[in-house]
Amino acid sequence: GDYFYSIPDFLLNRDRQIKEDNDYSFQKVRLDNKELNIYYITHHLCHAANGFYLSPFKKSAILTADGMGEDDTTTFLIGEKNKINLIKRLKIPHSIGSFYSTFTEFLGYKPEYDEWKIMALSAYGKKNNQFYKIIKKMVKFKSEGSFELDQSYFKEHISSLPNFYTDEFVKALGKPREKGQNFTKRNFDIAAAMQQVFEEICSHMLKFLYRKTHVKNLVLAGGSFMNSVFNGKAHKLTPFNNVWISSCPADDGLSIGAALYLYNNILQKKTRYELKHNFLGPSYSSNKIKEDLIKYKVKFKYEKNITQIISQELAKGKLVGWFQGRMEFGQRALGNRSILADPRDKNSKVKVNQAVKYRESFRPFAPAAIDKYAYQYFDLAKGEKIPFMEKVVMVRKEKRNIIPAVVHKDFTARVQTVENQTNKIFYNLINDFYKKTGVPILLNTSFNLNGEPIVCSPTDAIRTFYSCGLDILVMDNFIVYK
Repeated sequence: GDYFYSIPDFLLNRDRQIKEDNDYSFQKVRLDNKELNIYYITHHLCHAANGFYLSPFKKSAILTADGMGEDDTTTFLIGEKNKINLIKRLKIPHSIGSFYSTFTEFLGYKPEYDEWKIMALSAYGKKNNQFYKIIKKMVKFKSEGSFELDQSYFKEHISSLPNFYTDEFVKALGKPREKGQNFTKRNFDIAAAMQQVFEEICSHMLKFLYRKTHVKNLVLAGGSFMNSVFNGKAHKLTPFNNVWISSCPADDGLSIGAALYLYNNILQKKTRYELKHNFLGPSYSSNKIKEDLIKYKVKFKYEKNITQIISQELAKGKLVGWFQGRMEFGQRALGNRSILADPRDKNSKVKVNQAVKYRESFRPFAPAAIDKYAYQYFDLAKGEKIPFMEKVVMVRKEKRNIIPAVVHKDFTARVQTVENQTNKIFYNLINDFYKKTGVPILLNTSFNLNGEPIVCSPTDAIRTFYSCGLDILVMDNFIVYK
């Protein structure tokens, strides 16, 4: 019931009956002389519903995985029309989320928070290195898609513990990296070996899921599938052809999943909604933006042809804060609350890091590409889409020198494909940049300072703009120059 704390405790029936298959429990309470039906839906079913019911698939295999939810760590499911059915579940302490978090902590970062940093770090190590066999021995691959973590290396997934790893873990891999220490080749290779084993565990589970379902469509959900490196390989490492991940596969999407599971699976409604964009947050009128600019005594210009003007500024090497329309829902900025730069300049990554993001130099920035040209630059099929920046793919060899600012150490990029139908103004900006430069791509990262949330309101955008080294702020049709 983590998502229903607004209901006073005295109203809750502590003896409410849980269904035998443990998918949800139900109770009736009275509130202000009204009868209220409350459904308590399990964590992993919320993940599954957030994935499947927002996908384009009428029928799909579904795999959810994270640290834990209740006592589940992984569920294997199948979705068809408006129904999701459970095939199998794995329980604590055998968790790929905990597996990843253990290495996050061992490498000097905050577990259950900084995993994406370790994913980026893994690109700097070699595959099949000296640590691969050591880490592989920490995991036992079982039949029917199961796996077990050797508990002599891993502590049970409880946040109050001082470390996720044991003394045996340290004996096997050496001294952990302290926070703030410089990275060594050993750190890089441990991250690479762990990512490799993580991918093998995921592939092992998915091959079983395919044997059980024989469906070519796959939905991945849960925090473990914020791992965009694996997401981009899933169709190559498994028998599945089509892989879909929502814009919010981690716990930020659970509320949507709960509502969708109730609507479809319990109330048995028949309407499905395919998520084609995630611009679901607040928006601000032109008048509101102008009022705030005047209130803070900011000099600005109003321009009708902003995409032509700003595309030219980007081509000159300017760093732009881009604020348009409704805010994105999820952990990635997709062109409405973005910082933008020229991907052709190999120094753009350094400039953005030094001027705005103040983050580790090894972490990559993403390319936002016009959808119809993306396959020319990245290892994608013609027409293939990555709308939520959810997959990492290879950059084509002949294009790497053209867009060096968005190419990672291992020649990959976490791509976002931009469609005219879902974000017309962002599409037009990239298209105008393409007309000027011949490159249909912009460097895109979230509009925030390191450690802060993505900007939401005009006030947020103005404060962030004047707190860092951005050159230009664009809000609606208003342009602010430093």
